[in-house]
Amino acid sequence: MNILAIIPARGGSKGIPKKNLTLLNGKTLVEHSIHHAKGSSLVNRVLVSSDSDEILEVARKAGAEVPFKRPAELAGDQVLDFPVFKHVLDELAARENYHPDLVVHLRPTAPYRDPRWIDECIQLLIDHPGAHSVRSVSEPEKHPYRMFTIDGDGYLDPIMKHKHPEPYLLRRQDLPKVYFYNCVIDVTRRTTLTQMNSMTGKKILPFIMNPDDVYDIDSPRDLELTRYFLAKKA
Repeated sequence: MNILAIIPARGGSKGIPKKNLTLLNGKTLVEHSIHHAKGSSLVNRVLVSSDSDEILEVARKAGAEVPFKRPAELAGDQVLDFPVFKHVLDELAARENYHPDLVVHLRPTAPYRDPRWIDECIQLLIDHPGAHSVRSVSEPEKHPYRMFTIDGDGYLDPIMKHKHPEPYLLRRQDLPKVYFYNCVIDVTRRTTLTQMNSMTGKKILPFIMNPDDVYDIDSPRDLELTRYFLAKKA
C-alpha cells in the first residue's frame, strides 16, 4: 500500500514563537515527528507541509520530502487541517499522479511517539476495511459527567444531563469509560479525504493510549513539562 505521512508545520505560532522549530532534547519539534514517521515500517513517504522556508530546510535535512511550499492563505491560525491536507493531495496528484491509499497525520506538537504505535494504527485501519479512519485517544483526567456550563440564569448546567439526571453525583466506579482525542496519531483513508471531504469520516476506530504517554505542546508551560518528563523517560 502507498502510505503517506504528512507533518503540518506552519511558521506562525502565538503561544510559542516559531514553535515547530523549538528545540526539545536536541531536536526541533518538527524533526521529532519526521523521525517518528521514518521509524515506521509501514510508512512509504514522509512529507512536511509548511509556509516557512526555515522549517522546510530543517525538514529536508532531517530526511523529509518538501516538494512544495504551503500557500500563505493556508497558513493562518484559523485554518483547519482539511484544506491543508487537500492541498498536499491535490499537488501530489497533479505533479506525480500519486494517490496514497492511507494518510498518516503527525503533529509536531506531539513530540513523543513510538513508531510502533504508528504501525499499529495503520494496521488497525487496514484490518477494518469498513472504517474511515483511526484516531488515537486516551481516558481524560477529568470526567465529562462532572462538567457543567453556566446557563443564562447563572446556574450550573450539567453537560451530560441527557445521559443521567444527576451525572455529577455518580460514584467514580460507576462512571462510563470515555476518551478524549489526544492528537498524537491520525490515520485516514485517502477516499475519506477526497470523497467525503473529511479528516475522519463517520466510522472512526480508536487507538487507545496511556494518558501518561501523551504530550501536547501548546504553551511554554507545556514545553517545560514535556522537557522534564521526557528527560525522566530517557
